[in-house]
Amino acid sequence: MVPTDFDARMAAAKAGDEGAFVELFRSIQPALLRYLNTLGGGLAEDAASETWVNVVRSLHKFSGDERGFRSWVFTIAHSRLRDAQRSAVRMPVPVDTDDYLRSRPSAVDVLGEVEEMFSTESALALIGTLPPEQAEIVLLRHVAGLEVSHVAQIVGKKPGAVRVSAHRGLKRLADLLAGREAHSTPQGCNGIDARIGN
Repeated sequence: MVPTDFDARMAAAKAGDEGAFVELFRSIQPALLRYLNTLGGGLAEDAASETWVNVVRSLHKFSGDERGFRSWVFTIAHSRLRDAQRSAVRMPVPVDTDDYLRSRPSAVDVLGEVEEMFSTESALALIGTLPPEQAEIVLLRHVAGLEVSHVAQIVGKKPGAVRVSAHRGLKRLADLLAGREAHSTPQGCNGIDARIGN
């Protein structure tokens, strides 16, 4: 097998090359943060930090290709987010009503609403309205770009169940978009994919 650029970066990172590790980090971090922010909100930054601490500690044990590495990192992130969510349940969460009200869209700003729908943040927020399991599967498939088999391993389900859940999630998103954009050209799920990236 011919070594790839990824293989060279991974070998260098395992040997302690900080630059090589930074390249690996940059290849995953944007999608990782989108995943964690959508599912974990304020817990995302801590969960991401814990994920990378775990990656650094266990990097020497990793073997596989680039897709395998991406799946491995998201598996760790899934576990760290669940840990953070369990811890957060035990702690009271202060509510800042001023921030909440400022973040609410104005009922009269129709143009602003339409423009917001085309932003990445809005697409991720829309995904966040799905049932948690569907949201996670849609994020792992269409934001993180993981294969069905890898998503199935992360969420502990069979590949067929992952496909069904992803399909239902995308259909529900299409229905939500159709409802919000009733007076404009329908975007469908491809519009969501274009905004959130792969």
